[in-house]
Amino acid sequence: MKLLRFILRTGDATPRIGVLLDDGIVELKGISTLDALLAAPDALVLARREIDAAGAVRLSLNNVQLLTPLTAPEKIWCIGVNYKERNEEYKDNSDLPRYPSLFVRNVGSFVGHDQPLIRPRVSEQLDYEGELVLVIGKAGRHIPRERAFEHIAGMTLANEGSVRDWLKHGKFNVTQGKNFDSSGSLGPWIVTADECDPGAEHTIRTRVNGELRQEDTTARLMFPFDALIEYLSTFATLKPGDMILTGTPTGTGWRQNPPAWLAPGDIVEIESPTIGTLRNGIAQEA
Repeated sequence: MKLLRFILRTGDATPRIGVLLDDGIVELKGISTLDALLAAPDALVLARREIDAAGAVRLSLNNVQLLTPLTAPEKIWCIGVNYKERNEEYKDNSDLPRYPSLFVRNVGSFVGHDQPLIRPRVSEQLDYEGELVLVIGKAGRHIPRERAFEHIAGMTLANEGSVRDWLKHGKFNVTQGKNFDSSGSLGPWIVTADECDPGAEHTIRTRVNGELRQEDTTARLMFPFDALIEYLSTFATLKPGDMILTGTPTGTGWRQNPPAWLAPGDIVEIESPTIGTLRNGIAQEA
């Protein structure tokens, strides 16, 4: 099931919740937010009941503007350097890490599908990072690895956009360069775990203006999905709506020769066959 949040292109700015089916979008009028739906123990049953109540009424995907799927996730965890070759990119002869690298992002640093990423006034070093995202559906603390997938409601995609020179402002953190307003994106929708098995192998690709820049699979993660959930839940309670951005492959713009920063007018597409394609243009901050 593809769960999404949207507004109508007619000018009505009221956010709506829906499910994308083969013949269009069914609005889930009895559900206030996807955050609330994911927190319900019988979320899929509720969604299917809403689909049945809607009957034959469908909205065209062309007539809506998609928004970030969730409005208020309590935690947005981001995993850094999670593909083996990404560790080798640093060329520091370091051993493979024992634990995941971790930072957080705020909701305002993300936009939805087909909304522009904003290159800030203070830097030209806006970069892309295509990532697979886990969405938590069941709360838990000290989750054993063998039970991890029970806590995943579904998956979505992210462009974990980074302002590279601002990643180096602090001695011990990258928070500044990871939290510029509208510098990243999430979407286009959440595919529920019954249709997008988080335990299966998933491919992630990034294209800039149609050129393939990144491609890898989850079979090559240093810290697989279940290991991440076990680790994070050791120190923090995972709650419905929390998101885990699981890392980006090699091929980001700053590793090109010369570096290939994103510029106004560029189009970035993040794709995974089991989820879809997240597309964003680049605009300059006024």
